[in-house]
Order: sequence, then C-alpha cells, then structure tokens
Amino acid sequence: MATVAPLDLTEISPSPIGWTVADLQARLGHIAADRILIVPPPGTATVDDVERVRNATGRICELVDGTLVEKTVGYFESRVAVILIHLIETFLDKNKLGMVLGEAGTLEILSDTVRAADVAFIRWERFPGGVLPKKPIPKLVPDLAVEVLSKSNAPAEMTRKLREYFEAGVQLVWYIDPKTRTATVYTAPEQSSYVDHDGVLSGGEILPGFELSLAELFARAEPPAAKKG
Repeated sequence: MATVAPLDLTEISPSPIGWTVADLQARLGHIAADRILIVPPPGTATVDDVERVRNATGRICELVDGTLVEKTVGYFESRVAVILIHLIETFLDKNKLGMVLGEAGTLEILSDTVRAADVAFIRWERFPGGVLPKKPIPKLVPDLAVEVLSKSNAPAEMTRKLREYFEAGVQLVWYIDPKTRTATVYTAPEQSSYVDHDGVLSGGEILPGFELSLAELFARAEPPAAKKG
C-alpha cells in the first residue's frame, strides 16, 4: 500500500499554525461557518476560483483574504434589491450616467478581493475607453454600493465590507435594513446619516436628482393589500 504523506498546512494556507475555524471566522468578520468554502483551502483561493465555483455549483461567492465566502440573500432582501434596481434603471433611462448591477455582479474592487453588492451603480467614466469589460469578474469599483441586510450578515462582516468599499474608491454606500425598514447612508466609513422608515434616500452627487422614499420601496416589495368586499 502506498504511503500518503501528511498534509502540510504551511504550504496551502497563510494562516498561523494552530488556527481554528473560529479564528478564521473572526478574521473574516465572524461569518457563519456554513458560508466559508474549504475547497479551495482557505487562504489559497483566487479570483478565478470565484468563477469556477459559480460555474460548477451556482453559488455566488466573495473573495476575502484568499477565502471564498458564500453570499446569501433571503427572498425578501432580494425582492427589495430588485425593486431598487428597477427604480435606478428607470432613472438611468433618462439620465445616461452609468449602469446598475444586481447581487450576482461580482467585481474585483481591490487586488484579490471580490465583492458582490446587492445593488451597484457604476458611472460610465469608470469603464476604460467606455467599453464593457469582457472578463466575468472585472476590476471595477462601483460609485454606489447598496447592501440589503439579512440575518446572515454579521455586524463585523458589514463593518469590514464598508471599509473595503471606501478603500477601493466607492463614494456612497447604503445599508438598507428590511427588519426596521430604515437605512444608513455612508459617505465615508466614519461618516453616516440615518434614514428612518418615512425618510428619503438621495443619490447626491453620484445619482443627481434620484430620490427614493423608503416607505415607497418597502410598499412595492409587499403584495398588494387584499380588496375587501
């Protein structure tokens, strides 16, 4: 019988010897273990692996510290994102400012860091030569990134993601909370404003003229009220 050499973790992972799954979770922002892929081994994954996994399994992953982290979105959160995309796209029909992507729009926003915002708006000026990239995961940075929060999103995960967005050059970030039907608008990691359930989201200088009532957004997400009588 052939002898199998023991696995040398130092050759496949940059994590310190002795690290546990809990250590890895903490490093990634206290993400649940069932969202962390172990193939390829944590610490060794590449941008190409994001696409390979999607093609093989249909799972949408982000790439963080050489580790594939599955992006999970609940049905209602997806519904809110779809409505927001529709409203922004309708606005863009009359204002030729850029394009909008959905939750499967994976982008390499930093070197070897792939993120997929629930909604991302990218101004045409971001595209080299005004041409759409042919790569499935292009090196592009949104001007506006929107995350519709779900139960699977840990606070530390969203704090890290926010920092990366602005480090990459994102100028405006909206975190929309379906549970409270509110939003937090960030213009920098430490600069934010709170929008309550009857407030209005504004595109500011990124989408000048675009405004959206949170009450309208969530009203559209719900089924129409049953007619009485």
